[in-house]
Amino acid sequence: MACLLVAAVVALGLYKLTRLPLPAAHPLAQTTFIYDSSGRTIATYSEQNRVSVPLAQVPKVVVDAVVSTEDRHFFTEGAINPVSIVRALVSDAFGSGNLQGASTITQQYVKQTYLDSQRTITRKIKEAGIAVEVSRTMTKDQILQGYLNTIYWGRGAYGIEAAAETYFGVPVTKVTLPEAAMLAGMIREPDLADPTADRAVARQNQLESLQAMVRDHKITQAQADAAAAVPFSAYVVAPHSTAASRVLSASGSDYFIEAVRQQLIAKYGAAMVDGGGLRVTTTLDPTLQAEAYSAIYGNDPQALDPTKGDPSGALVSMDDNGQVKALVGGQDYTKSSVNLALGTAGGGGGRQPGSTFKAFMLAELIKLGYSPLSVLPAPPAVEIPHGNTNGAPYTVTNFEHESVAPQMNIVDATALSVNTVYVQVVDRIGAANLDSMAVSLGIKPSELQGDLSEVLGTDEVSPLEMDAAYAAFADGGVYHTPLLITRVTDSSGHALPLPVTPSSRVVLTPAQADEETYILEQVVLRGTGGAAGGVGSPVAGKTGTTDNSANAWFIGYTPNLTTAVWMGYANTFKPMVNFRGYSSIQGGSIPAILWHSFMAAAISSEPQWAGQFQPVYYIGGTTLTPPPAGSVLYPEGLGTTTTTSTTTVPESTTTTQPATSTTVPQTTPPTTTATTVPPTTLATPATTTTTTAPASPAG
Repeated sequence: MACLLVAAVVALGLYKLTRLPLPAAHPLAQTTFIYDSSGRTIATYSEQNRVSVPLAQVPKVVVDAVVSTEDRHFFTEGAINPVSIVRALVSDAFGSGNLQGASTITQQYVKQTYLDSQRTITRKIKEAGIAVEVSRTMTKDQILQGYLNTIYWGRGAYGIEAAAETYFGVPVTKVTLPEAAMLAGMIREPDLADPTADRAVARQNQLESLQAMVRDHKITQAQADAAAAVPFSAYVVAPHSTAASRVLSASGSDYFIEAVRQQLIAKYGAAMVDGGGLRVTTTLDPTLQAEAYSAIYGNDPQALDPTKGDPSGALVSMDDNGQVKALVGGQDYTKSSVNLALGTAGGGGGRQPGSTFKAFMLAELIKLGYSPLSVLPAPPAVEIPHGNTNGAPYTVTNFEHESVAPQMNIVDATALSVNTVYVQVVDRIGAANLDSMAVSLGIKPSELQGDLSEVLGTDEVSPLEMDAAYAAFADGGVYHTPLLITRVTDSSGHALPLPVTPSSRVVLTPAQADEETYILEQVVLRGTGGAAGGVGSPVAGKTGTTDNSANAWFIGYTPNLTTAVWMGYANTFKPMVNFRGYSSIQGGSIPAILWHSFMAAAISSEPQWAGQFQPVYYIGGTTLTPPPAGSVLYPEGLGTTTTTSTTTVPESTTTTQPATSTTVPQTTPPTTTATTVPPTTLATPATTTTTTAPASPAG
């Protein structure tokens, strides 16, 4: 009597449910895949590790194993088994109180797709009713496809594709009989039946699936025995992390991958990034990334090891379209997630660029029509009265008060990184014009102080910003917004708007950029950056060092690849002194050597990064006259030093107080015309050689 009553209730409930529209299906979270520039997967982001695939991509052996194990009558009978349902409900109503199974594949699909996880009689009836309706609106293949893409297989893997990748390291298309039977045997207890959790349970469940396939004439007994004889160790891989972001490539790419993730989240939101099944193509060049990490932290003889007390390093390398090809943000992401290559955007702080900022002043000088052959006093120290914000004098010295020459043109002052010449340049042209050039080269206005000290690199910036700025010189004066991502699609392959839209702007004319490059070549050919030369291509660049060697840089470029290297202690402004035989680290020492190591390897493996700069046969422009008498003082006396040979002379920012320019920027160049033919020392670039030993300290 009780059974008849239950059956009547079930029948009435099913009838009513099948007359209702289907509820909304739960959205299926899918794994987002990140690819390098060659199309290789380098990372995944997921809240659930899931990749939906069409049934046509699932091998027959997998379908047979699952159907034989879970619902042998799936293709021949209806969505539910009424007798089993009544038997289960009676047992639940009058027995132990624990709900029984009796679910077909269609019911399991409904439970995962339309219902919650409550285990009640009402939900069981609703499950059966929706299953009947689903079977009326969907084909068997559609139901099976949805089922295989929905169910949980353990290890954070949802769906058959993720399960195959997670347990065997292969796509589902390559799953074999032993693997298919193992997965089919895991469906009802996925975590317990993981071979790495309980080998005995996993084997027993696999054997039951194999025997079910023999029973249904899907395989022979001999095939079942052969599959059972294969040890799990032959095809099951060790569990990997199920964290939201899983890095699949080495070479320190974690920092790049996390930067990509943050850009995606800012554009699409975390839910879409971790569950939307995005396909993201990045700019990362796997070869350059490996070589960059090796140069900074890996196998290179000069590489750094902060775990042993060394300073840290960061590297950014991009092509002439602004695409970041390599990024080293730290030694080990698992120990520090602060990305040193991104500055404040990477969770840390900016770093002072030192004399690498002089390249911006040089660019503005050229753009305004002044001649870099203009000659200015070059004493060991200069003092600009009322130059500080508090009205006090602003004093700048060369590195260790070096006396280079009584006077010097700006080309030579760039090559030798003479601070006292450059502070006079900014005093004449104006810090506002320097700021304008810096902003047009991608430096954020909020990072600029607007004072005289900027020309010596006292603002705080990031290696990424500085690299993009120098890349504009390499690309004929065109600045490109740095790009990490070149394409994003949804799980169906439809293109989505990029997180960062590619953009560019003209900062210098090609002729002006060529002149800038020619002068920066002198830094490497006969100045402070000699250690960077000899990489298999002409190189232009600039060294940079800040007070007490707390930061040291080399930023340089070939016609096709621009790379910035920064070196310093990550969490402090500790001086880099007495390190590897150097009394103090300057930009022309270890940073230039690390830069050379990376670029030489990059050009050797990918010769397209080399090239030839446009020749420069003369330098024109109007003369930038020295500051008016009394506006700049020379504390040690102009003309009291003797001229020295143009050897490597390091620079250092020695001012301790920020300064403010009181000079009104000149918008109209003076009328005096400069000689347009360069001196003979600049006419023919010299040949550089590879530096294999530490060079003299250079700025």
